[in-house]
Amino acid sequence: MLEWSSAQEWEQDWWGDCTNTYGEETKQLVYADCMGLVFHHDGKSPYNIDVNGMTILDVGGGPTSILLKCNNFERAKVVDPMTMPAWVLMRYKVAKIGFERKCGEDLTETGWDECWIYNVLQHTQDPQTVIFNMQKAAKLIRLFEWIDTPTNVGHPHRLTRKKLDVWLKGEGKIEVLKGQNTCKGKAYYGIFPTKE
Repeated sequence: MLEWSSAQEWEQDWWGDCTNTYGEETKQLVYADCMGLVFHHDGKSPYNIDVNGMTILDVGGGPTSILLKCNNFERAKVVDPMTMPAWVLMRYKVAKIGFERKCGEDLTETGWDECWIYNVLQHTQDPQTVIFNMQKAAKLIRLFEWIDTPTNVGHPHRLTRKKLDVWLKGEGKIEVLKGQNTCKGKAYYGIFPTKE
Protein backbone atom coordinates (compact mmCIF):
# COMPACT_ATOMS: atom_id res chain seq x y z
CA MET A 1 0.00 0.00 0.00
CA LEU A 2 1.70 3.15 -1.26
CA GLU A 3 -0.24 5.40 1.13
CA TRP A 4 0.91 3.36 4.14
CA SER A 5 4.54 3.36 2.98
CA SER A 6 4.42 7.13 2.65
CA ALA A 7 2.77 7.38 6.09
CA GLN A 8 5.57 5.31 7.63
CA GLU A 9 8.23 7.52 6.05
CA TRP A 10 6.38 10.58 7.36
CA GLU A 11 6.16 9.07 10.86
CA GLN A 12 9.84 8.07 10.90
CA ASP A 13 10.79 11.60 9.86
CA TRP A 14 8.43 13.12 12.44
CA TRP A 15 10.17 11.24 15.30
CA GLY A 16 13.65 11.93 13.91
CA ASP A 17 16.33 10.73 16.31
CA CYS A 18 13.76 10.47 19.16
CA THR A 19 15.78 12.71 21.47
CA ASN A 20 13.09 15.32 22.16
CA THR A 21 9.85 13.47 22.88
CA TYR A 22 8.55 15.70 25.66
CA GLY A 23 5.58 16.98 23.65
CA GLU A 24 4.37 13.50 22.81
CA GLU A 25 4.92 12.27 26.35
CA THR A 26 2.81 15.09 27.81
CA LYS A 27 -0.01 14.10 25.43
CA GLN A 28 0.34 10.54 26.68
CA LEU A 29 -0.58 11.73 30.18
CA VAL A 30 -3.99 12.67 28.75
CA TYR A 31 -4.26 9.42 26.78
CA ALA A 32 -3.39 7.34 29.87
CA ASP A 33 -6.00 9.11 32.00
CA CYS A 34 -8.67 8.56 29.34
CA MET A 35 -7.66 4.89 29.15
CA GLY A 36 -8.32 4.48 32.87
CA LEU A 37 -4.69 4.30 33.96
CA VAL A 38 -3.98 5.84 37.36
CA PHE A 39 -0.77 7.69 38.16
CA HIS A 40 0.84 7.73 41.59
CA HIS A 41 3.80 9.56 43.09
CA ASP A 42 6.69 7.32 44.14
CA GLY A 43 8.59 10.09 45.93
CA LYS A 44 10.58 10.89 42.78
CA SER A 45 7.94 11.40 40.12
CA PRO A 46 4.14 11.73 40.02
CA TYR A 47 4.06 9.83 36.73
CA ASN A 48 4.10 6.19 37.76
CA ILE A 49 1.51 3.54 36.96
CA ASP A 50 1.31 0.36 39.05
CA VAL A 51 -0.07 -2.34 36.76
CA ASN A 52 -0.45 -4.92 39.55
CA GLY A 53 1.48 -7.81 38.03
CA MET A 54 -0.32 -7.80 34.67
CA THR A 55 1.06 -8.66 31.24
CA ILE A 56 0.72 -5.77 28.80
CA LEU A 57 1.25 -5.52 25.05
CA ASP A 58 1.56 -1.99 23.65
CA VAL A 59 0.70 -1.91 19.95
CA GLY A 60 2.38 1.01 18.19
CA GLY A 61 3.90 2.55 21.34
CA GLY A 62 6.84 3.95 19.40
CA PRO A 63 9.98 5.14 21.15
CA THR A 64 8.17 6.47 24.25
CA SER A 65 5.64 3.82 25.24
CA ILE A 66 3.48 4.55 28.26
CA LEU A 67 4.94 1.27 29.57
CA LEU A 68 8.08 3.25 30.45
CA LYS A 69 6.01 4.88 33.21
CA CYS A 70 4.74 1.55 34.53
CA ASN A 71 6.01 -0.65 37.31
CA ASN A 72 5.06 -4.00 38.76
CA PHE A 73 4.29 -5.71 35.43
CA GLU A 74 4.84 -9.43 34.98
CA ARG A 75 5.70 -8.96 31.31
CA ALA A 76 5.56 -5.99 28.96
CA LYS A 77 6.26 -5.58 25.26
CA VAL A 78 6.01 -2.93 22.55
CA VAL A 79 5.36 -3.85 18.92
CA ASP A 80 5.90 -1.11 16.36
CA PRO A 81 6.98 -1.08 12.69
CA MET A 82 9.26 1.94 13.09
CA THR A 83 13.04 1.60 13.01
CA MET A 84 14.20 2.73 16.45
CA PRO A 85 17.57 4.20 17.37
CA ALA A 86 19.78 1.75 19.30
CA TRP A 87 19.57 3.87 22.46
CA VAL A 88 15.74 3.59 22.44
CA LEU A 89 15.97 -0.20 22.19
CA MET A 90 18.50 -0.24 25.05
CA ARG A 91 16.17 1.91 27.16
CA TYR A 92 13.40 -0.65 26.68
CA LYS A 93 15.80 -3.46 27.52
CA VAL A 94 16.94 -1.75 30.73
CA ALA A 95 13.27 -1.21 31.67
CA LYS A 96 12.61 -4.95 31.04
CA ILE A 97 10.17 -4.09 28.25
CA GLY A 98 10.42 -6.27 25.15
CA PHE A 99 10.41 -4.69 21.72
CA GLU A 100 9.56 -6.24 18.36
CA ARG A 101 9.59 -4.40 15.05
CA LYS A 102 6.25 -5.51 13.67
CA CYS A 103 2.99 -4.13 12.31
CA GLY A 104 -0.21 -4.57 14.28
CA GLU A 105 -1.68 -6.31 11.23
CA ASP A 106 0.93 -9.06 11.67
CA LEU A 107 0.28 -9.69 15.38
CA THR A 108 -0.10 -13.34 16.30
CA GLU A 109 0.31 -12.83 20.04
CA THR A 110 -2.00 -14.48 22.58
CA GLY A 111 -2.10 -14.77 26.35
CA TRP A 112 -1.78 -11.11 27.37
CA ASP A 113 -3.90 -9.50 30.08
CA GLU A 114 -4.16 -6.17 28.26
CA CYS A 115 -3.37 -4.56 24.91
CA TRP A 116 -2.90 -0.80 24.77
CA ILE A 117 -3.14 1.37 21.68
CA TYR A 118 -3.17 5.16 21.58
CA ASN A 119 -3.02 7.56 18.65
CA VAL A 120 -1.96 4.76 16.31
CA LEU A 121 -4.81 3.43 14.16
CA GLN A 122 -4.76 6.35 11.70
CA HIS A 123 -1.20 5.31 10.79
CA THR A 124 -1.92 1.62 10.09
CA GLN A 125 -2.54 -0.31 6.87
CA ASP A 126 -5.79 -1.84 8.14
CA PRO A 127 -7.11 -0.56 11.48
CA GLN A 128 -9.85 -3.18 11.67
CA THR A 129 -7.32 -6.02 11.41
CA VAL A 130 -5.14 -4.43 14.09
CA ILE A 131 -8.11 -4.37 16.49
CA PHE A 132 -9.07 -7.93 15.56
CA ASN A 133 -5.52 -9.11 16.32
CA MET A 134 -5.53 -7.25 19.64
CA GLN A 135 -8.82 -8.92 20.57
CA LYS A 136 -7.15 -12.30 20.06
CA ALA A 137 -4.04 -11.23 21.96
CA ALA A 138 -5.53 -10.01 25.24
CA LYS A 139 -8.47 -10.12 27.63
CA LEU A 140 -8.91 -6.35 27.49
CA ILE A 141 -8.06 -3.43 25.20
CA ARG A 142 -7.34 0.09 26.44
CA LEU A 143 -7.64 2.55 23.57
CA PHE A 144 -7.38 6.26 22.78
CA GLU A 145 -7.78 7.50 19.20
CA TRP A 146 -8.62 10.73 17.40
CA ILE A 147 -11.76 10.55 15.27
CA ASP A 148 -13.34 12.55 12.46
CA THR A 149 -10.00 14.02 11.41
CA PRO A 150 -9.09 14.44 7.75
CA THR A 151 -6.59 12.10 6.18
CA ASN A 152 -3.14 13.32 5.16
CA VAL A 153 0.21 11.83 4.18
CA GLY A 154 0.93 10.68 7.75
CA HIS A 155 -2.63 9.57 8.55
CA PRO A 156 -4.15 7.54 5.70
CA HIS A 157 -7.31 6.60 7.65
CA ARG A 158 -10.23 8.63 8.95
CA LEU A 159 -11.57 6.94 12.06
CA THR A 160 -15.17 7.36 13.19
CA ARG A 161 -17.13 6.43 16.27
CA LYS A 162 -19.32 4.08 14.26
CA LYS A 163 -16.36 2.14 12.85
CA LEU A 164 -14.58 1.87 16.20
CA ASP A 165 -17.74 0.83 18.08
CA VAL A 166 -18.34 -1.96 15.55
CA TRP A 167 -14.73 -3.17 15.51
CA LEU A 168 -14.39 -3.05 19.30
CA LYS A 169 -17.87 -4.53 19.92
CA GLY A 170 -18.58 -1.81 22.46
CA GLU A 171 -19.16 1.87 22.87
CA GLY A 172 -16.29 4.29 23.35
CA LYS A 173 -16.53 7.62 25.10
CA ILE A 174 -16.38 10.74 22.93
CA GLU A 175 -14.85 13.96 24.20
CA VAL A 176 -13.72 17.15 22.48
CA LEU A 177 -10.37 18.07 23.98
CA LYS A 178 -9.52 21.74 23.91
CA GLY A 179 -5.84 21.91 24.62
CA GLN A 180 -5.05 19.71 27.63
CA ASN A 181 -1.29 19.11 27.21
CA THR A 182 -1.71 20.30 23.58
CA CYS A 183 -4.37 17.66 22.91
CA LYS A 184 -6.99 19.23 20.67
CA GLY A 185 -9.71 17.47 18.73
CA LYS A 186 -12.43 14.86 19.02
CA ALA A 187 -11.21 11.89 21.06
CA TYR A 188 -12.61 8.38 21.25
CA TYR A 189 -11.47 6.24 24.14
CA GLY A 190 -12.37 3.42 26.47
CA ILE A 191 -11.71 0.05 28.01
CA PHE A 192 -12.99 -2.87 25.95
CA PRO A 193 -13.12 -6.44 27.31
CA THR A 194 -12.43 -9.04 24.62
CA LYS A 195 -13.18 -12.27 26.50
CA GLU A 196 -16.48 -13.20 28.11
